Amino acid sequence: MKQKELVLVTGGAGFIGSHLVDALIAHGYRVRVLDNLSPPTHNSKLPDWFNKKAEFIKGDVSLKKDWHGALIGVDYVFHLAAYMDYHLDFSKYFVTNVSSTALLYETIVEYKLVVKKIIIASSQSIYGEGKYVCGKHGVFYASPRTESQLRKHLWDIRCPRDNKLAKALPQEETDQLHPQIPYAIAKAAAEQLGLTLGSTYWIPTVVLRYSIVQGSRQSFRHFYSGALRDFCVRALNRLPIVMQEDGQQKRDFVNIHDVTDAHLLVLQNKNTDYQVFNLGSGIETRVIELAKMVCEVAGTTFTPEMREEFRINSPHNAIMNIDKFKALGWKPKRSLENSVREYATWVRNYPEALRFWRKTYKNMRKENILK
Repeated sequence: MKQKELVLVTGGAGFIGSHLVDALIAHGYRVRVLDNLSPPTHNSKLPDWFNKKAEFIKGDVSLKKDWHGALIGVDYVFHLAAYMDYHLDFSKYFVTNVSSTALLYETIVEYKLVVKKIIIASSQSIYGEGKYVCGKHGVFYASPRTESQLRKHLWDIRCPRDNKLAKALPQEETDQLHPQIPYAIAKAAAEQLGLTLGSTYWIPTVVLRYSIVQGSRQSFRHFYSGALRDFCVRALNRLPIVMQEDGQQKRDFVNIHDVTDAHLLVLQNKNTDYQVFNLGSGIETRVIELAKMVCEVAGTTFTPEMREEFRINSPHNAIMNIDKFKALGWKPKRSLENSVREYATWVRNYPEALRFWRKTYKNMRKENILK
């Protein structure tokens, strides 16, 4: 019998990674995970949901020796490990997200390893505020809203020429990139690095730009990003839902299981090689609509508080065009309600989430991230 192919998943103990590990094993692959289990996502321990059929290596993607040990005998690599959200140790985004990508290819080339494909996890955040259209002056790329503008509660994007309200357009893979935060800048650099080195050394490479992925196992130890986590913990603890800005921000929420299906498709499809793909639901949802749905699922009354808080360099709208990926034969199958119900059911089992939620918000205000 032909030996099963071996897949390495970095960050495989985390949210997206652990679901991908489960799916790969279910489809007959051998799986190895490289993860450092570091805070804030983890508590330095392997989570109870980790698949025991996978081989686990506790290691750091910023260390070449750990890459070397993890890559021996590997056929495919999903590079998901990353430093996320918005923190003030800006350099860590580049050490973890960019240097790790360079070390991945450096190790493969130096040791002449035969890797059939590398799939790099990226983010919708690299588009920044994105593309808009003015009825009179046409399409333009919006600049980040200034702190002065946000303090005046001027949330919407307007045409820079006539100050008329502009309409957000779905982001496409060919759009200009205007990343606004260190995480996004690092992801954009990692993309370019991976595609360039992959092409140079004939290592098929694919980049997946995630929108906002939702479902069980999304860490309850930090709340810097991810409205679903925030709203669920508030609703389940009978706390008011506090909306940032005006609650009218548009987002693309995609289910974790749809994302996992997409990864499996990319793995064996040669038409994806050296390509970049948006991976989302393709559906626009306002943040306030998500909050209402969370309250319905939790069985609480929806009474939002509009404190007009905001975060610097957070886009008002972030919506995706997923036509390129759908052309491969994939399409989202799960609804937003599926995602909400799955996460709410899961996080009920972790009452300590409320403690971490309070700690995160205290830190964000202390570090002047939330204003």
